Amino acid sequence: MADDFNTAQKKNPHLKKYVERFKKTYMKVPDYITDIGGLGDIKGIKYPNVIYPIGDPLFIHVYGSANQRTRYIAIEPKLDTATERAKYFEILDKILEYAPYSEIPESDDEFSKVLIDIFDTVTKVDKNANKATKKSKFGFVDKLTNSSAIPITKVQRDKFVYLLRRDLIGIGNLEPIKRDPTIEDIHVIGPKNTQLVHKTFDMLPTNIVWEDDGDMSSYLKNLCERMGRPVSDATPIVDGSMPDGSRINILYSNDVSLKGPSFTIRKFSDTPTSITQIISWGTMSPEIAAYLWLCLEYGMSIFVCGETASGKTTTLNAIMPFIKPKSKVFSCEDTAEVKPPNPVWQQLLTRERGPEESRVTLFDLLRAALRSRPNYIIVGEIRSVEGAVAFQAMQTGHPVLSTFHAANVRKMIQRLTGDPINIPQTFMDNLNIALFQLAVYTRGKFLRRVVSVEEIEGYYKEVDGVITRGVFEWDPQKDIHNFTGLNNSYILEDKIATVAGYEDPREIYDELNLRVRILEEMIAREIYDYHDVLDIIWKFYENGLEGLPFPI
Repeated sequence: MADDFNTAQKKNPHLKKYVERFKKTYMKVPDYITDIGGLGDIKGIKYPNVIYPIGDPLFIHVYGSANQRTRYIAIEPKLDTATERAKYFEILDKILEYAPYSEIPESDDEFSKVLIDIFDTVTKVDKNANKATKKSKFGFVDKLTNSSAIPITKVQRDKFVYLLRRDLIGIGNLEPIKRDPTIEDIHVIGPKNTQLVHKTFDMLPTNIVWEDDGDMSSYLKNLCERMGRPVSDATPIVDGSMPDGSRINILYSNDVSLKGPSFTIRKFSDTPTSITQIISWGTMSPEIAAYLWLCLEYGMSIFVCGETASGKTTTLNAIMPFIKPKSKVFSCEDTAEVKPPNPVWQQLLTRERGPEESRVTLFDLLRAALRSRPNYIIVGEIRSVEGAVAFQAMQTGHPVLSTFHAANVRKMIQRLTGDPINIPQTFMDNLNIALFQLAVYTRGKFLRRVVSVEEIEGYYKEVDGVITRGVFEWDPQKDIHNFTGLNNSYILEDKIATVAGYEDPREIYDELNLRVRILEEMIAREIYDYHDVLDIIWKFYENGLEGLPFPI
């Protein structure tokens, strides 16, 4: 490990400089972890002192002590002096002069290549860097000579190239956090207060700052332009998706956000979290996952409910591989978050800007879905009148999956049957299952847990209300999930077993136990990669037990 750390410092002078300064100040040497997966081994440690790489030239240092609150420190190349800063902006001005003569890039990779080509044209690392009448890549004779090309050192070249890519192609100050896969949420309240939620160390303050409100306002304007959702004092609140797919909510104007421009980013990885990973974290049990597997296999409608930041969308994405691979899936969202793996997936987003007649709401998308003959309809989140259309879809035989803000089944029914959704209580049995997941703080740890799974039987006139049946319940004392619906599940026995053709409805529990064993075997073999898990589930659908890569 020491050799790896020394190698990283030799390759990255800014890292070496940071480590030497840290050792001199604190008389300590940080531990170096090459594999981010190893962070789980130090979860819960009171005073961490660890550096880990997130891709050259970026490193993260998490440090805390009895005298200092644990902080998240992004280590990246920086402009160290006023002279170096002036040189960087001189190069940037030259690049902007040359940019109109280059071909318009169609992707970030092309943009990066064009950027570096121009950079190499306007700078020189040594006396042979540029020739006086060198033919330019941009179709004209290069006007630069050895004397007019801006001289830089090799170290400066690496530094400047990183900063140009970071600011022009990446997301500027937040690039380190964007690249760090251990981050869940980012909370920025004014230019000097950036905090984040780390998967290992929970909420941490960071060293990421902007110069002032004006600097931060310019940053947000540029970011919103790239997102296609301009922000201004007239339109101070913006919801949207960043270039990497993460969800962002911006409060721009100082008269709205009194501590300065603020925003919250909810990070999403390109690859969803697998169901086996979620089980291994203790969020749900193998029995709950197997139950959801059967429910999705047989076309039940499911709402994943919970409060903000409880992990609803992560769970929804994790259970989607249980949908049969040949199903047509239709998704409707405000921002792109759900990622069903099915090859026949119609992905639609709302359009909230422009003239009233050109806007497209979730309500509009759901109506379109009913004409598209999907096998499953997925709604990113039901909040308003689109809920009525979702229940109409369930009535016509289309299974609907969605997330919903509610902490328990009683509150869910109250929200669904009240304004502005107004679902009649007699329609409630169209929804089959409600899963409730919460973020809980217990025994000094921040956890996400499925706290209950409820089956919706329907409206009964005798009690003038909706009858539900709990099938799973979380025991917070033992941190286990109890299968309270064993041999007493309305959905498994009265719905699924009937469709599956079982003479004895209780035989469905044998099928559930088979899926429990499959999931447990994947966990025992440490199969956590999303695509590996997906492949095993779909091969089981295609070939049964013979399609599994292990015996059951």
